Amino acid sequence: MARASVYAALPTEQSNPRSRMLDRLTPRQLLRAMNREDALVPRAVGRVLPQISRAVQQLIRTVQRGGRIMFIGAGTSGRLGVIEAAECPPTFNTPTGLVQTVMAGGRAAVFRSREGAEDDGPAAARVVRRRVRAADAVVGIAASGVTPFVASALRAARTQGAATILVTCNPAMAARRMADVVIAPRVGPELIAGSTRLKAGTATKLVLNMLTVGTMVQLGKVYGPWMVDVRPTSAKLRHRALRIIQTVARVTPARARTALRAADDDVKLAIVLAARGPTTAHARALLSRARGRLRMILEA
Repeated sequence: MARASVYAALPTEQSNPRSRMLDRLTPRQLLRAMNREDALVPRAVGRVLPQISRAVQQLIRTVQRGGRIMFIGAGTSGRLGVIEAAECPPTFNTPTGLVQTVMAGGRAAVFRSREGAEDDGPAAARVVRRRVRAADAVVGIAASGVTPFVASALRAARTQGAATILVTCNPAMAARRMADVVIAPRVGPELIAGSTRLKAGTATKLVLNMLTVGTMVQLGKVYGPWMVDVRPTSAKLRHRALRIIQTVARVTPARARTALRAADDDVKLAIVLAARGPTTAHARALLSRARGRLRMILEA
């Protein structure tokens, strides 16, 4: 019964007074209600920007010292971590394995719900002990803040000496020091009590966007608004890559195509080659000295 009372008190389990007549609303009224609730989320995230900033600084240090970033979660929270990790290689050309995900219930749980997997704390600890090193950072994602799989993973990560971050929508977790940094936007109860794929899921996605984008921009993987480390692995991305080279290096379309071929589809290298030349070896040396930061080269 004690455990049941803990769950009943969670902010993610509370009923929303604004949705007591939810089942009697017309479709348009229902959508307006959802939209009003969703509008609360960005403000809630804005109030925890100091904690997000601390987490970004930690992730930057992690990558700079050769560590990896690992998202760990269950259910919707875990799937959001999967999305974030999957987007980093094509957007920022991150090495395979730099940003990883551990999903409660394994890969199959990404596509088919396995709710009971979130209670398997020992499984999380085993995965962390096997895969996490002291140089790494573990980002636990748990809307309620009390998911056993995530809590166990964070404890094991701290034992391994890894940096730890918790993303939750339960502000009470900040006082429990489950991680080095706790990011806990207060989004309030969901329109459907306990359905944390709604506001909590939206808040979590916004926070994860900030963690990855904040880290990668600071590491030099973006120049202005341009994803200069994009991998041109499709027709759309190749056209994007060529536009970026043309715009940033201020060259003709023909010169951009030539540079991209010479750089073996490395967009950032192609930009330096097109703008500074004369050879890929020289362009690569410039990038190495600038630690991959285009602005240091182009504005020198």
